[in-house]
Amino acid sequence: MSIRNGLSEPEPGDGPSDPVAGSLLDAAHDCIAAFGLRRLTLTDVARHAGVSRPTVYRRWRDINTLVADLLTREMRAALLTAAQQSGPADGPGGVRERLVRESSELLRALRGHPLLARILETEPEALVTYTFQRLGSSQRGALELIRPQITAGQADGTIRPGNPDELARMVMLLVQTTAQSWRLVDDVLPLDRLTGELRHLLDSYLRPVEA
Repeated sequence: MSIRNGLSEPEPGDGPSDPVAGSLLDAAHDCIAAFGLRRLTLTDVARHAGVSRPTVYRRWRDINTLVADLLTREMRAALLTAAQQSGPADGPGGVRERLVRESSELLRALRGHPLLARILETEPEALVTYTFQRLGSSQRGALELIRPQITAGQADGTIRPGNPDELARMVMLLVQTTAQSWRLVDDVLPLDRLTGELRHLLDSYLRPVEA
């Protein structure tokens, strides 16, 4: 299963059927890039987009729901980038190898993403509110990618037995915790070494136990 299959459905207010909503999300993106997430209001978004406040309120009841949709859109883009760069599952490690590679590429995509990286660097506690304290649509999208690969890896013998839902949640947790907390280890684990350690951690976690 490719990430395109897992994330093929557009989010409410973020599809071609509502181009105004897409423009509003772009405006929110620009506002956050300019002055951060904490101070953002729907009025700011409306002003930057050149529309009335009711235009924004018809689509989002408050700034939290708008930011959640924006982060979901940007996370989907990061997931797509990771999937495209991870390559096929044709190595000796099969699906496990691809999933580990995909997870490390996602970490790189998150660190290199202009908006998400800025929030992670300057306001990580604000991002926690939207992304790390609940199972939101961005996490569900990630799980739609991870779980089928867990199942496929168990079928080809490259991933250990276990509940696919539990294994998928742990993979997601390891990646997002590493992405959130990179500043704690950056002095000893710059990005290349951090992604290497993440690959080692995930590979060891998923690898079948040899008899």
